[in-house]
Amino acid sequence: MRLFGIETEYGITRDDVAEVDPVVESMELVRAHLEASFKRRWDYAGEDPHEDARGFRVSGLQQDREEDEFATRDAHRPFSFHDMKSDLVLPNGARFYNDHTHPEYSTPECRTLKDLVAQDRAGERVLLRAAQRRNKVLGGDHVRLYKNNTDFHGHSYGCHDNYLVARSIPFPNLVAGLVPFLVSRQVIAGAGKVGTEAQESGYVPGRYQLSQRADFMEAELGVDTMHNRPILNTRDEPHADREKYRRLHLIIGDANMCEYATALKVGTTQLVLDLIERGAAPVCELDHPVTAVKQLSRDPDLKTVVTLRDGRKLSALDIQELFCESASRIFSGTDEEIDWLLREWSEALSLLSQDRSRLVGKLDWVTKQWLLESFMREEQIGWDDPWLASLDLEYHNVHPEQGLYLGLEAEGKAWRMTTDEAIEEAMWNGPTDTRGGLRGLCVQRFPDQIKSMQWERIQFTGGIRSRSLDMGDLFDPKEVRECAHIFQVASSPSDALAAWSHRKDRAI
Repeated sequence: MRLFGIETEYGITRDDVAEVDPVVESMELVRAHLEASFKRRWDYAGEDPHEDARGFRVSGLQQDREEDEFATRDAHRPFSFHDMKSDLVLPNGARFYNDHTHPEYSTPECRTLKDLVAQDRAGERVLLRAAQRRNKVLGGDHVRLYKNNTDFHGHSYGCHDNYLVARSIPFPNLVAGLVPFLVSRQVIAGAGKVGTEAQESGYVPGRYQLSQRADFMEAELGVDTMHNRPILNTRDEPHADREKYRRLHLIIGDANMCEYATALKVGTTQLVLDLIERGAAPVCELDHPVTAVKQLSRDPDLKTVVTLRDGRKLSALDIQELFCESASRIFSGTDEEIDWLLREWSEALSLLSQDRSRLVGKLDWVTKQWLLESFMREEQIGWDDPWLASLDLEYHNVHPEQGLYLGLEAEGKAWRMTTDEAIEEAMWNGPTDTRGGLRGLCVQRFPDQIKSMQWERIQFTGGIRSRSLDMGDLFDPKEVRECAHIFQVASSPSDALAAWSHRKDRAI
């Protein structure tokens, strides 16, 4: 089952005030997207962060206390919880809302890497246009947005990749197969970072490292996402039929600017999940994964080796090559996209050890390192110069005239999987073969007849009986397209639901 998506929390600030209230600014940014008043539609009933995939429910999370403190402070604000969240579903099926201190854009569910990258890039444009509207109100170009994962003051915000996984796969198998892959994945998916940090402690200028999130990993497994962050998040929130599926919600990943890195990050992870499902993942469990993720991140020369439980000592490239070789042996020839992915994965790992300059514009940490080292030579400064942290931040600025990465892209120095036209299209339409696109279609066609929405269900207004479209098991692309066609031609949600119910009855 290939279905994935990316949730990105953006850093937000203003340059015209001494102190920014990120809660208010994030809310105002999301509201700036609207052309009408905010209407509460998002249904939180399907969200329970206390359910653990290891088969139990935790009584409390470390972040609960922080949420309570937020609630106390927010009680004095002149708006309700739902007003503050301003949870929107966009015409492409994406979710755009205020995740308390950060604007967050969640792509609709995607089935292909090309769709995923376009939808992820569409998120950058959605936020940019919202910022432009907000700046008109403020009277200047004051709001700045960063697609990164640290504020360089000990606070990290996430970029979460999500995968639909069969619940029949034993969770211990996912742990054994995924943890070493995720610890080493930063060699292809790291966003790069100057200096080091730790949770809510000071930033220390210094040498370059591969990942922005590695500093903040504190546990191998766990359900907390804001404190004691785990390499493998065990939150069990399937947003689908719980008897059949899990949603693997990974919080270790960096936010990528490079389209190539985004495609490799998600594509290789999906292949590793396929390997685990077949019982074909290489055996390479790490002795100390939390220590290893930091050690590997802090060595841009990629020479560091970590110890496995069977005594072997391998580098991050060694581990990635084991997974790449296993996937190539089993999945070569499956389809055009997988063949592309296997070829590029192998090529990237080879270039990292031989000629990484050919990965500038493809991998973020390589691209950023090349930019910063060019600047350091020109200005004759070292890695401990605080100037570099500000340049690091501007690499991720989503404004095309301010962002260093987007500047490279405009000069034709970044590899593209999408086009500007494809990104614009993705802002208005979701994938046609997933429920994400269907969700967006309902927003386009019946915006005033939607009572509530969540990932797996849409509740429509009117009538005595409940009128809802249940998408908890709607993953077959043919079925999705048939359902979408019904909603495309129906004159009302009621007619569409009746036709869809009739079609399903005939199929039994």
